[in-house]
Amino acid sequence: MSPGRRELLILGAVAAGAAGTGAIVGTLVLQSQSGAAELLSASFPDLSGRPRRLLEWQGRYLVCNFWATWCGPCREELPLLDAAQQQHGGNGVQVVGIAIDTAANIREYLKVVKIAYPVLVGEASAIALMRSLGNTTGGLPFTVILDRKGSVQKRRVGAYSEAELRKELAALLR
Repeated sequence: MSPGRRELLILGAVAAGAAGTGAIVGTLVLQSQSGAAELLSASFPDLSGRPRRLLEWQGRYLVCNFWATWCGPCREELPLLDAAQQQHGGNGVQVVGIAIDTAANIREYLKVVKIAYPVLVGEASAIALMRSLGNTTGGLPFTVILDRKGSVQKRRVGAYSEAELRKELAALLR
């Protein structure tokens, strides 16, 4: 191999490595600016008290819904999210609820309303996380949708209608 060709191959390898590093660092920077890194690394207990991180579901399309048992629009939206989980779970969609409520209130509510997706107990500490994700008013329900790489694709304050949620998930799954 000629010295010129060797230098060209080495230069190409360095450029490819720099491009790969840039892509990874760029994604992390975008996630940190969007609040996605905080969301994925946040830890909340599930209803059995076991700490859970949203990182557990990385690699899936994550529909993270902040809600409360006392929130009327939240209560209306929960069956839609449950249906979306059941319909699209096999396509890599994972709905996770983070309740701004106590574990006792959530358990009592879920005796009446059945949800097939994980529910985490956020209590008041989840409000700061919602604000870091762009929900400066702290309104509920609040939904953040992340792609398989963990990048925020959509934020929404207020309940989804069935048609709106169907449209969002169809766009995500294309």
